[in-house]
Amino acid sequence: MTTKAAFNAEDWSVVTAAPALTGLLVAAAGRGGTVRESVAISRAYADAREGRPGQLLREVLETPAGVGPAPQQRTTEDLERYVLARVRAAIRVLDLGATPEEVAEYKRFVYGVGEAVAHAHKEGGFLGVGGERVSEDEQAVLDKVAAIFDEPPTVAPGEEAPAGDRPADDPPGIA
Repeated sequence: MTTKAAFNAEDWSVVTAAPALTGLLVAAAGRGGTVRESVAISRAYADAREGRPGQLLREVLETPAGVGPAPQQRTTEDLERYVLARVRAAIRVLDLGATPEEVAEYKRFVYGVGEAVAHAHKEGGFLGVGGERVSEDEQAVLDKVAAIFDEPPTVAPGEEAPAGDRPADDPPGIA
């Protein structure tokens, strides 16, 4: 059973920011419905709290989801690169310090936040008639997040990561 105490403040910040950042990225991929999508992020956190999470996820949920200072994003693509790098960094941190079961639970939560946002608002249509529940752009973001989750762990459980293999503060290309 891994707890917040197993991580330094910087790593914990990366872990706690990734779910909300994922929701924000999915919201940015859609067109409109920002209030509904913001509520969906909050609801996903509340639902996870009620779902009897493990100790690590419970502590993630108890920590305010501060996404930190936003880097200057010139385009949606810049935002996407930034968020996906942060999600990848969070998984790397957890691969180094949590059990495979805890990492899997965290991944389900992060994906669930993105999925809740994607389903919060119909895209297209007229006055709520027609349209699609999840837009192609939202699904593309969800697919990219899922692809990160399918990447092999950074290190085998119980091994130490090489000294230079810690997540960077900001991914390359973001000013």
